[in-house]
Amino acid sequence: MLVNGKWTSDWQPVQAKDDKGRFLRQVSSFRNWITADGSPGPTGIGGFKAEAGRYRLFVALICPWASRTLIARKLKGLEDLIPVTVVNPVLTGQGWAFGGFPGSDADPLHGFAHMHQLYSHADADFTGRATVPVLWDTKTDTMVSNESADILRMFDKGFADLVPGKAELYPEDLAAEIDAINPRIYDGLNNGVYKAGFASTQGAYDEAVSQVFATLDWLEERLSGDYLFDRLTEADIRLFVTLIRFDAAYHGLFKTNLRRIADYPRLQAYMERILRLPGVAETVNLSHIKVGYYSIKALNPSGIVPAGPAHVTALLESVQ
Repeated sequence: MLVNGKWTSDWQPVQAKDDKGRFLRQVSSFRNWITADGSPGPTGIGGFKAEAGRYRLFVALICPWASRTLIARKLKGLEDLIPVTVVNPVLTGQGWAFGGFPGSDADPLHGFAHMHQLYSHADADFTGRATVPVLWDTKTDTMVSNESADILRMFDKGFADLVPGKAELYPEDLAAEIDAINPRIYDGLNNGVYKAGFASTQGAYDEAVSQVFATLDWLEERLSGDYLFDRLTEADIRLFVTLIRFDAAYHGLFKTNLRRIADYPRLQAYMERILRLPGVAETVNLSHIKVGYYSIKALNPSGIVPAGPAHVTALLESVQ
């Protein structure tokens, strides 16, 4: 991680843990917002006006948080306005790296080798982990945000005048319901699989895996239509990115193996429905997902990447 802007130690999957061995996630530290007129958003400072070509999105295709933003970029028609740089899926001793793997890119802005160098460039005294996604302002040459939930809403609202007519992902009439369901899905499933996979005691694992499947059982029962609400919203995107990775990575590597998503008829159909929305399948790269997760040496010292699961491979091939 970085300490006062300097790389100090090899990357480790467990960011922090409590006294019972529960995995604790780092809080995002860059929380500025892009708005239509450049005024400040809910957090951070102003000056980040929505402009075509001004911003660049850095992502890892293995990462569900980054994939949230990629899907929103697709659904909101922002591809021509916001270019994307994809990092190498293999987690190195210095964290995310640029280039060196099919489908990954070199850093086009500064020629950096690692994502942490971008963080030090934005803040010479930064202490913490260099995570993705990163939304970068090429005009002021600094980081706007590394919080995926915020970027999701920026893409929904901030650029609306530049790409009019796109469906809202956070509509006002559903805002309260979305805000109520997001934390339950996040804690129980999005982050729940990580709490299971990176638990450092049996008790922490048992607690986390129980919560994961309680959440999946609840979602299976709740789903009665095409989406979580009467139309597609950001809540669906946030759920989908975990579902599509579950059987390929979390079920085996993270030991969340009581059931597969394929064993939940409604959730499986729901996941496939979202996958088939225009542009969504382009954000899912099974090779990056499997190679990336199985490169975590603390969980998979041999580095062997499994051949399956065949049903996920077949599904993704059917939508190419």
